[in-house]
Amino acid sequence: MKVAVVGGGINGLCCAWQLALSGFEVQLFERDELMQATSQASSKLLHGGLRYLEQAEFRLVHEALQERRWWLKKAPKLTRRLPLLFPLYQDSARPRWQLKLGLMLYDVLSGKKGIGRHRWLTPEQVLRCSPALRPQGLQGAYLFFDGQMDDYKLGLWVAEQASKAGAVLHNQSPVVQLNAAGSLVLAGQQQWQQFDVVVNVAGPWSNALLEQSGMGVDTPLDLVRGSHLVLPPVSRYGHMLQVPQEQRLVFVLPYQGNTLVGTTEVRQSLQDKIAVSDQERHYLLSLYNHYFTQPATHKDILREFAGVRPLLGGSEDAGQASREYQLHWQQQVLTVSGGKWTTARALARAVVEQVRQKAL
Repeated sequence: MKVAVVGGGINGLCCAWQLALSGFEVQLFERDELMQATSQASSKLLHGGLRYLEQAEFRLVHEALQERRWWLKKAPKLTRRLPLLFPLYQDSARPRWQLKLGLMLYDVLSGKKGIGRHRWLTPEQVLRCSPALRPQGLQGAYLFFDGQMDDYKLGLWVAEQASKAGAVLHNQSPVVQLNAAGSLVLAGQQQWQQFDVVVNVAGPWSNALLEQSGMGVDTPLDLVRGSHLVLPPVSRYGHMLQVPQEQRLVFVLPYQGNTLVGTTEVRQSLQDKIAVSDQERHYLLSLYNHYFTQPATHKDILREFAGVRPLLGGSEDAGQASREYQLHWQQQVLTVSGGKWTTARALARAVVEQVRQKAL
């Protein structure tokens, strides 16, 4: 059975890999180079999504925590266990009992796949871990663990596994049109290529491809830009920080010898340039300077990057948009909507099951 996968981000690569392992004849088409867009503009975390528990996304968090352990085990040279501090101050929006409840549930959902239990640290212990944190008003912090990765290199590792499994990966091969019968056309070509199934997993561009093909869009997407800054090193520990006067959380993480600060959540149009805005830059620097005693300015920014996440639509607040994924058939075309980096392999397994059912 011939299957085409449209999109060379992490979800597309995992789909190609798992489909090839399952015996399908797979070709993947990427419009640019593999792992060039959203998939290499992440927060570099392999995590369950602690904050998604507030949105009652228990299934997603449980799945992501199981997948987190798998990535850490299978690609140890490209991933690592990361200790994270969640500091609590006198003016913090979330009370200590709420954080405790969430972290207890996080540990329970990890099950036997856990990578370390959370614990409470005193202010003195916190400052020994992260001396640059603001001491005024510090009540302590919860220490917990998640995974960290080099998203670009890990994606290329998946591409290598997909190729070894027999998938054929095409770079610089933009698909410009689909039809429901399972055919596609590449840019600059007139001839339709026929497949038994086409998996449309083009991320933020999946619905745009359906629209330009004259096919209906079943699942609206909320396109949300996430921006990050890279600053000089500040701590060996990661930090999960509450934005003052907001419910949002932002990470300050050690990464490749420096510090990664992110992310934002701003709605984005595909027609506009995907880049860090002045407002986002100021937002992230202000958050950083609120918590650390060594202030950072625009001159301290070593680099910055932004990516667009294709989240399931329906929420007025971009920060509340679900990180779940949905699969939708239009005859022989299966469109993948939503998803998050950590669960890419689980999403791919769901795609394999759908294609298997279609083949019966």
